[in-house]
Order: sequence, then structure tokens, then C-alpha cells
Amino acid sequence: MKDVRHEALAGPHHPRHLAGLRRARPAPEAAVVEALENHPGVIAARARIGAARAAARGLAVGSQEIVAQGIVQRRDVRGTGMVAEYDLQFTRPFRLPGKAALDRKAGDAAVSAADNRADDARHQTALLLARLWWSWTGAAAEARTLAEAADILATAVTATRRRLALRDASALELDQANAAEAAARASALAATARAAAGRAALAANFPELPLPVSAPPLPEPAIPAEGIARLQALVVERSHEIGASAADAAHAEALKARAARDRIADPSIGLRGFSEQGGNERGLGLILSMPLGGRARSAAADQAAAMAQSAGAELAAMRTVVDAVAAEDAAFASGYLKAWEQAAAAADGAAAAATRQRKGHALGGIDLADRLVAERLARDAAVDEVKARTAALEAITRLRIDSHTLWSHQEPETP
Repeated sequence: MKDVRHEALAGPHHPRHLAGLRRARPAPEAAVVEALENHPGVIAARARIGAARAAARGLAVGSQEIVAQGIVQRRDVRGTGMVAEYDLQFTRPFRLPGKAALDRKAGDAAVSAADNRADDARHQTALLLARLWWSWTGAAAEARTLAEAADILATAVTATRRRLALRDASALELDQANAAEAAARASALAATARAAAGRAALAANFPELPLPVSAPPLPEPAIPAEGIARLQALVVERSHEIGASAADAAHAEALKARAARDRIADPSIGLRGFSEQGGNERGLGLILSMPLGGRARSAAADQAAAMAQSAGAELAAMRTVVDAVAAEDAAFASGYLKAWEQAAAAADGAAAAATRQRKGHALGGIDLADRLVAERLARDAAVDEVKARTAALEAITRLRIDSHTLWSHQEPETP
């Protein structure tokens, strides 16, 4: 394992940073985008946009409809006999000036909220995919590391068995070597089981994503080309959660203004025609009706005002939450990258020490117990490096997803 600390400090445009960044993407991007778009949760969220648009169209045209009412009857008039009569009228409510514009504004805000929530559903699905991907590949990398350690210990078992036959080693030493190998094999099998479970979860959640039979090796973590600070700012700038909350606030403000105007009810205007006394009396006239608003309309306006105030506070709270998420993402990406660099250096040192112990043991200058201690330290350091590498890769991927620079409609061209 080579030391890459000097590359991590070389800046975001170092060639190895850009190459590592490209390799760090889980699976081909086109396949990932297709898998995200076809995820049931994303499809459901997109369908809700259609529902919001339909509702907005309904608000734009209004619910006011022509009401037809008619009476046809026969009346027995004294001295005349049975006469035919009818009474027909057509009425329609009309929105007072300003109400239609507020209805359209409320509908547009609802569509914007649904659109942002659909994009956020896709964003959350991308985070799920990334988490499952690194869980699988990280566990597989641990399994490979532990299997390699077990193979090395198998050579110690073989050598100890041979030396025991030559009466140059004790049965206790052979037992110790066998126990060390078995422990490493058990750890490798446990990691293999976690990898299999991780792949199964990934395949179940994203059946359209083509997955290799074996997990690919973990790439080296790298600072994204945009830089940590810029990505942190983009998390806030491009947040769909803030966008949805802002749209909710705009929707609530429109409803508040609409309820205030609704203190004065909409009038209904109509046309009435009638015929009575067998046609002896005929008439045609206009009808005007208007509800006289009371305390219920005032209460509805107060309720809408309170809801608008609540939506504004929720928007402020959402900005705080997203600011915190952006800061956490940046801190984890930067901190885990530094932690991996130290873990890599520790693994290099432990591996070098174990190599020397192997050579010394082969020459008879070092006891088996000392070698097994060195092998265990090297194995633990190697596993810690894999875990630190996985954590750094997952943190960087999360930062890129949250900043919408990976698998997003806003993603720029890759350098």
C-alpha cells in the first residue's frame, strides 16, 4: 500500500485526484441515472407532480360552474282550468377581482413544491444507492484483506508443521498457528457474508442496476475537483428541501391573501325566464345573489394567516437543518479523508514490520509468538485502512450527492 498523503495535499486539480474521483463513482453513471429514475419511490414522486399540475389547472379555471334550475308544472286555475307553467333560471358564481390571480399563484406554488419533493425523493434514493454500494464494496474489500491475511498465516502453519516434524517446533506453536489462521478465516467469512448481504440489498432495491458478480476494488479517496468549501455551499444553494419549504411558504401566503379576500363572498349572477297562467304572464330577468359573510369567514382568514406564519417558520428551520447537513458533510468528507491517510500510513508500517518478522522467523531468529503478534497487528491495521477508506469514499460521495454534482440534472461536465 503506497503513501498517498502528498497527493491528498496537492490540491483538487492534481491529476491523481481527478482520476480517483472518476473511479470513485459507484457503477457506470448512465446505468445509475436510469436505476434512480425507475425507482418506485421516484416514480411515485413524479406522479405527484402531475397531480399538483392538475390541481393547479383546476384552481386557475375555478370551481364556479353554471347552475341550471327549472320547474315545469300544471296548475288548476279557477275559472280557467289546467294551465301549463314553467320557471327556468341559469346562475353562475363569479370570482371577485384578484381572487383568480391568487388561485393561480397558489397552484403554481403547489406545483413547485411537488417538483422539489420529487427531486428530493430522487436525491434520497441516490443516497440510499451510494450507502448500499459502499456497504457492499467495503465489506468485500474487508473479506479480501482478511482472506489474504489467512493465506499468509497458512504459510506459517505449514512451516510450523514442517518444523514440528523436525523437532524444531512444539505442538503448542502449531496450535497457536492453527488458531490464528482459523480466526482470520472466520473473520474473512463473516466479512464475505456481509458483502453478500450488501449485494443482495443493492440488487433488491435497484434491480435494473447491472452489478458485477464480485465487488470492484475500492479506489483511493480524493478531494473532489470543486473543493470541499464549494461543495458545502452548493449543498445549501441546490437544496430541494429548502426549495420545497419555500414553495410551501409561498403557497401558504397565497392562501392567506385568498382567505383575506374571501371575507367578501363571491356573487352569483343569473338569468331567469318564466311562463305562468298558461302563457298569459311571461317574464325574463336577471338574478343576483351574494352570501353575507359572517364570523366563519373571519375565522378562516385568521387560520390561513397562522398557517402562513407557520410555513415561514418551517422554511427558516429547514434552512438551519440544511446548513447543518452541509457543514456535517464537509466535516466528514475532510475528516475521514485525513483519517484514511493516517490509517494507510499505519497499515504500511504494520505490513513492513510483519514482513520483517516473517523473514526473521524463517531464519529462526524470531519466535512464532512474536510473528503471530506482528501478523495480527498488520491484519488489524489493514482492516482499519479498508474501513477508513470506505468511510472516506462514502462521505465524499454523500457530499457530492448532496451538492448535486453527482447523478444530478445539475451535474456539470466531468473534467
